[in-house]
Amino acid sequence: MRVKDVIRLSVLLMLIGRAMWSGPVPLGFVEGHVKIFPLSDVNLSDDSGAPNSENAQPYFEYRLIVRSREGKKEITQVAVNRNGNYRIELPPGDYFLDVQGPESRPARVKPRPFTVVSNQTVRVDMDIDTGIR
Repeated sequence: MRVKDVIRLSVLLMLIGRAMWSGPVPLGFVEGHVKIFPLSDVNLSDDSGAPNSENAQPYFEYRLIVRSREGKKEITQVAVNRNGNYRIELPPGDYFLDVQGPESRPARVKPRPFTVVSNQTVRVDMDIDTGIR
C-alpha cells in the first residue's frame, strides 16, 4: 500500500511541476512608422517648402488593423500617434498589417505580412498612398 501512495504522489508532483513550467507565453511587439503621401495636388508655383496645416499628415484619419495570417479575422486596431509612429503588443504568431482610411480619403495600401516572436520587436513601416495626383 505504501508503494502505491508513493507512485500517486510522484505522478501528482510531476503534473504540478509541468503546469508550473508551462505558464503563459510571453508577448512580442510590432512597431513602425506610417507615411501618408501625397496630401494635396502638386502646386509648382509654391516652392517655399514651408509646412502648413493643409499639408499636415492626417494620421488620426487612418487606423492600422492587425489581421490573422489568412487575412479574414481582425485581431486588433491601433491608432497612429501624431508623429506617425505606433506600437502593438501581440501574442507570437503570423499576422498581416492593413490600413483603414476614411471614405473621403481611401487608402491605397498593400497589407504587410509579419511574424511576432516572444520578447522581441518586429518593425513594419507602412506607406499610405492617398491617390491624389
